[in-house]
Amino acid sequence: MPIPIVNSIASWFLKKRIHQMELFIKYPQEVQFELLHHLVYKAKNTEIGKKHGFSSINSYEDFKEQIPIQTYEEFAPLIERSRRGENNIFWPTPIKWFAKSSGTTNAKSKFIPVSPESLENCHYAASKDLLCLYLNNNENAQLFTGKSLRLGGSKELYRENGTVFGDLSAILIDNMPFWATYSSTPNNEISLMSDFEKKMQAVVNQTIREKVTSIAGVPSWMLVLLNQVLETTHKSNLLEVWPDLEVYFHGGVSFEPYAAQYDKIIPKKDFRYYETYNASEGFFAVQDQNSSKELLLMLDYGIFYEFIPMHTYGTKDEKTIPLNEVETGVNYAVVITTNAGLWRYKIGDTIRFTSLSPYRIKVTGRTKHHINVFGEELIIENAEEALKKTCELHQCAIVDYTAGPIFMKGEEKGAHEWIVEFKTPPKNLDAFAGSLDEILQSLNSDYEAKRHNNTTLNLLKLHQAKPKLFYSWSKKQNKLGGQHKIPRLSNKREYVEELLELNAQL
Repeated sequence: MPIPIVNSIASWFLKKRIHQMELFIKYPQEVQFELLHHLVYKAKNTEIGKKHGFSSINSYEDFKEQIPIQTYEEFAPLIERSRRGENNIFWPTPIKWFAKSSGTTNAKSKFIPVSPESLENCHYAASKDLLCLYLNNNENAQLFTGKSLRLGGSKELYRENGTVFGDLSAILIDNMPFWATYSSTPNNEISLMSDFEKKMQAVVNQTIREKVTSIAGVPSWMLVLLNQVLETTHKSNLLEVWPDLEVYFHGGVSFEPYAAQYDKIIPKKDFRYYETYNASEGFFAVQDQNSSKELLLMLDYGIFYEFIPMHTYGTKDEKTIPLNEVETGVNYAVVITTNAGLWRYKIGDTIRFTSLSPYRIKVTGRTKHHINVFGEELIIENAEEALKKTCELHQCAIVDYTAGPIFMKGEEKGAHEWIVEFKTPPKNLDAFAGSLDEILQSLNSDYEAKRHNNTTLNLLKLHQAKPKLFYSWSKKQNKLGGQHKIPRLSNKREYVEELLELNAQL
C-alpha cells in the first residue's frame, strides 16, 4: 500500500477518537465517578476488595472512608506477592508485567504493576490519542510518511517467577502493536539494548538512514542522542539529517531548561513540540493545543483522580478531594486509583490546574523534590522558570542542575547551594547567580520574604559543574537513559555533596 494512502487512513482512524474525548470534556464528573464505580465493582472479589468492603461502596464518600491512602512502601508487600505469581490480590486480572522504577529519592527499586487493561486502555490508548490530537490540530501533517524515532529505557526485560519486570518503555516495546512497530525506529533489538552508551551509537547508526518525521523521548536524554547524531553526521542541525522532521513528543522532565537548545538544532519556525505527562503508574495528560503548554487531563484511561492540597500535605489536616472540588492556581499532590490495582496511591507528583473546563494542568514538581528548610517552599516549577529567564538574560544554556540547602550554623544564616552544568556558560558566573536569585524572588514570595535583607537566607551559592558531571553521576548510579531523572531540588544535602565530590575528581 503506498505511504500517502497509509498516512490518510491512519489519520482518519485516529481522528475518530476526538468525539470520545469530547464526551469526557463535556461530562468530566460523570465519567470519573462512573469509572470509580467500575473499578470498585471489578475488584470487589479481590483480596483487597474483600478487606475494605468494596461491595458496600456506593459513593465517593464510602470509597474515601473505607480505603486508606497508600504510598508505594505501604503497598509493596502486596506487589511482592503478585510478582511471585499470586493472583487476585489487588486486581482480578492476572498481572505478569511490572515496570521497574528506581526514582531519585530512594535507591530501592519500585515494581509498578502493569495489567493488560492498563497496557491497552491507558498506555497504548494515550499514544494513539497523542497522535490523534496532533493530527487533528495539524491537517497538513505528514507524520506517517516517515517514522518516529523513539528513545526509551535501556534495561532488558527480566523474567522471574513467571512474571516480567523491566523499564516501562521496554514493556511497551516488547508488547507493541504492529502499527506502532511499523512506524517506529530503531528496531526492537536496538531499543532494548541494556548498555546505554552502545545503544546510543546503535540508534544513531540506524536512524540517520531513515526518514524520520517525529521524535519521542525524555528531553535531557534525547538531547544527548541528537547531539550525537550531529556529531556523527557532521551536520549543523537536524533538518540537514531529517528534512521532514515536524514534531517532538516529550515528557518525563521539564522541557523549559532545554528549549533554547532544541530551537538551535531544529531551526524550523513551524516545528511542533507536544508534551506528555506519564509515569510507570499510568498515562495522565497530553498537550491538546499547538500553542499551549497546558496539558489536558485524560479522564477515561481507567484512572480515578484525587488531589491533596499541598498546604495540607503531610500535616494532621491533610485532606483529599475529587476532581469536581479542585481550584485553579493551587498546588496539589496527585492520588490515583487505577485499572492495574493501585488504590488511592500517592504517585509523588504535584500539579496545578490552569483550567477547569476542560481540566488542564501543569506539572509543578514532586512532593519530595522541593526545598522548604527555611519556609521558602521552593518548587521545581519556580526553579525551571527562573533558570530559563536567567539563561535568556545572560545568553547561556544549561545541561543539568541540582540544588539543596546550606543549613544554618550558629549565627551563620542558611542559603541554597546550586550546581549547574552549562552547555554555553555565562560570561560572569557571579552575575548569573545574582540574577537567578533575584528572579527566584520575583517568582516565589516565600523565598523573597526569607531573602529580604538576608533575614533568614543569604544569597544563593552557585557552582559551575565540569563537563559531563551529571552524565558521570548518572552512570555511576547506573541510571543512564530512560525515565531516570536528575534530582532537581532536595531538602537534604546528599545529592549536592555527592556531585561536588565527583566534580572535584573530574
